[in-house]
Parts: sequence; structure tokens; C-alpha cells
Amino acid sequence: MSRRPALRTTLFAGVAAAALLLAGCATSPTTVTPTQEPKDGVPVAEDYVTPGKFTVATGETAYEPYVLNDDPESGEGFEAAVAYAVAAELGFAAEDVEWVRTSFESAIAPGPKSFDVNLQQYTITEERKQGVDFSSPYYAASQSIVAIKGGAAEGVTDIAGLADLTIGAMANSTSALTLEALDAGIEPKLYNSNEDATAALGAGQIDAVVLDTPTAYVAVNFYIENSFFVGELPKAGIEDEWGLLLAKDSPLTPAVSAAVDTLREDGTLAELEEEWLSGLTEGVTQLQ
Repeated sequence: MSRRPALRTTLFAGVAAAALLLAGCATSPTTVTPTQEPKDGVPVAEDYVTPGKFTVATGETAYEPYVLNDDPESGEGFEAAVAYAVAAELGFAAEDVEWVRTSFESAIAPGPKSFDVNLQQYTITEERKQGVDFSSPYYAASQSIVAIKGGAAEGVTDIAGLADLTIGAMANSTSALTLEALDAGIEPKLYNSNEDATAALGAGQIDAVVLDTPTAYVAVNFYIENSFFVGELPKAGIEDEWGLLLAKDSPLTPAVSAAVDTLREDGTLAELEEEWLSGLTEGVTQLQ
């Protein structure tokens, strides 16, 4: 049985509040540049931002079900739990894990980092890998359509029905690419962020929005008033695989990937997915 606690509503006061939070600026800690190459593929202390510590970043506001109560130090929530599991595989005790906050865009930009790894549902793409490293994937997300009850999307049960809707998506996201790849003549209206897209939905400017399914679950249950799942999209040949983000050519990348691979192979990632993400698509229509 899942031990996932009931998701809180307090973090989802409204689209506008979230957008303002995500638009804020954060001061980054001083970056320490590694001074020594890993020995036999094993990182040494100087390879970490703070020697002897494992520094993990999450969003300036971290949302459920990835982090509960915006408190990653608790280890509660899917990505918080993954971070501590990776840290343990690397030999760090829980008290040696330090958390910092970054915006999504600043973390993915090329350049020095204030963290060893960053978990913010980063999809692994070849374009992004030009500026940063990724670990091997710790999760693969599906995409789902969300709309407002009583609107134009109500009653849609298949992909053909989506063609008559105006659907929003974040530009350059797997959500947008998946919708475009359905070969159904659907061209999403693109926004700079999921917050902007969901704000447009709430304001009645679009008929629906496409989000990764865990985020869609949060949107429907706690974020967008009077909303519902239209359905889950087929993958359309596009994998939305999430990886831990690291600085480009980080000496930690091989070890972090090896840790993720171990957690996948020994069933830990599946257990954490079941604990924190189970039930997200129960009763959701699979659009064909």
C-alpha cells in the first residue's frame, strides 16, 4: 500500500501567486570549481561544491508530489526521496545533504553551478546536453491534457476531438513536442512556462493545456479551480525522461549516473514511484 500522504493545498493558492514566486530571483552560494580529477572513476572531495557535502538543488518553490510542503530536507516527495537515495549510493549520510534553491532556467543555463545535482523534472534532451550534463533517467513521464469543466474540451474522448481545441503548452517542452507529434493537425499555443500556460487556461484564453501527468494531477486537484483530466496522450515516439542535472562535464556525472542505475536495477526507483506518484492516472482516459 502506498504511504504517500495526502497532498497539501496550501502551496497552490493560485496560478498568479505561483508565477510570481517562480519569477523571483535567488542569491546563489559561492561556486567551488573542482581541482582534482576523479580517481578510478570515483569522485574525490574536491569534486563537490562543498567538500564532504552533497549539495542538491530544487526549485525556488518546490511543488508536490515532488517535494512535500516545500521542504526538501524532510525527504518527503518523489524527487526529495530520490535525492537522498542517490546521496546514500554515493556514500553520504542524510545529514551531509545540503539543499539550495534555483530557478528552472538559471540552473539549465551553461556555466558554473551552486549545486552538485539539481532535480526539477528536467527532461533530458540533446539540445540541453550542449550546456549541462544529465544523469541516466530516474523517471519517465507521460503527458496529459487538462481543461476547465463546462468548456470546449468537455466530452472529448479521443485525439481527433483535440483538433478543434486551442491547447496551450510550454515552448520547447516535451508536452508541446508530444502534441505536435500526434500527426493530428494540432498546433499548440506556446508559452514561456507551465505557469503562463495554466494561467491562460484559468483566464479562459485557451481551451486546454498539456502537462506532464504528475504536474497535471497537481493542477487538477490543487491548482486550477474547476479543472479536470481530458485524458492521457500516447507517447508518440517521444520519451519524457527526467535526469539529475549537473554542470557540463562534471566529474560527478559518471558516479551519479551509476547511482541512479543501481537504484533502478535494485527496484528502489520503482518503490519510490509507487510511494509518491501512485494513483495519479487512476480513471484517466487514454486518448487514442
